[in-house]
Amino acid sequence: MKIAMVGTGYVGLVSGVCFSDFGHEVVCVDNNPDKIAMLERLEVPIYEPGLEGLLAKNVAAERLTFSGDLADAVSGAGAVFIAVGTPTRRGDGHADLTYVFAAAEQIAKSITCYTVVVTKSTVPVGTNRRVKEIIAKANPDAKFDVVSNPEFLREGAAIDDFMRPDRVVVGVETQEAETVMRDIYRPLFLRDFPVVITDLESAEMIKYAANAFLATKITFINEIAALCEKVGADVKQVSKGMGLDGRIGNKFLHAGPGYGGSCFPKDTSALARIGQEHAAPMQITEAVIKVNEEVKRRMVQKIEDLCDGSFNGKTIAVLGVTFKPNTDDMRDAPSLAIVPAMIGGGAKVRVVDPQGKREGLDLLPGAQWCDDAYTAVQDADAVVILTEWNEFRALDLERLAQGMSNARMADLRNIYSENEVIRAGFGKYVPVGR
Repeated sequence: MKIAMVGTGYVGLVSGVCFSDFGHEVVCVDNNPDKIAMLERLEVPIYEPGLEGLLAKNVAAERLTFSGDLADAVSGAGAVFIAVGTPTRRGDGHADLTYVFAAAEQIAKSITCYTVVVTKSTVPVGTNRRVKEIIAKANPDAKFDVVSNPEFLREGAAIDDFMRPDRVVVGVETQEAETVMRDIYRPLFLRDFPVVITDLESAEMIKYAANAFLATKITFINEIAALCEKVGADVKQVSKGMGLDGRIGNKFLHAGPGYGGSCFPKDTSALARIGQEHAAPMQITEAVIKVNEEVKRRMVQKIEDLCDGSFNGKTIAVLGVTFKPNTDDMRDAPSLAIVPAMIGGGAKVRVVDPQGKREGLDLLPGAQWCDDAYTAVQDADAVVILTEWNEFRALDLERLAQGMSNARMADLRNIYSENEVIRAGFGKYVPVGR
């Protein structure tokens, strides 16, 4: 089947590449000519393990192409996916649907045969019906159906998530549209991965409900961590004891500096606004948003206490600034709150991150970038582990301590134990929730 993927951001590019690997003929469309030129050179504009190789493989097989011509890509396509951004709208917390609606109108003008228009972007409940209205108005003769097919891709593990998903959610209105979607996802049907067929509104809600629940788990354990510090408990042991309960599970129960990234912040905000507009307040979600911001402030205070109550004149090395490992995504990363607070307090901050520099240079003005942890800690007063990249999990702690003028560590991901850090020569070690 010919598939057009409108938008070559994280979701669109990963989805387009993976659909082409399923055997479909995929055209990825973007209105940024520089990005299209980059992709045609087989250069991937985002960091996602395995994506570059899979892209090159399917381009070579002539199943995957890139274009700036939306009309040509949509013409004759059996399915057109909308995978454009839906950032938080400034001022009110709503998802900004400008790009989704603009894409729908452009697609409408290019439909030449029966086409299934699939919304892959994360959108509030009711958006797909609005997309349907826009297409019908822009092209009254168009034969089409609208489908909601939200993505559930984890950055850093997106290809595996696409190829071996926990579930695929498909919101449809007609049997014809369902048949097309079953054809698109045929490789997953054949391997018995769960495919949930729903109405449009339920599919839209599943995405928001799932992300809000995961954000709630993260925030809950971070609150428990704060209490553990007060009463002398160990949050790692608490998390393990909780997670062994099959009703709870052990995922997303790791205490840290708060959630970030492209999904949880904007999706919790959007869900809260949807609830307010429909007189069904999402009080738990609203509390999660509030507490997550407080967690970041608590981390700043933790680091400041480690530095004798003041950042002024201190040199601090920060290991990891992306919101999670195995990605270059800096969107709403805890580092964007924590690092500026240290710099604003008078600290000299050195930063190390395997993939974060490209975005981080502009987002963290005033920070000095280093190539490795050992360079960053030279004559430093403290080292802060902020993102748990693998290369920070097995550091030579003695070498770190010897290079510092004042060997102190704030381990905001609980990678190490206090005993091993102190034994290596550090004067002080501060974890989270222990």
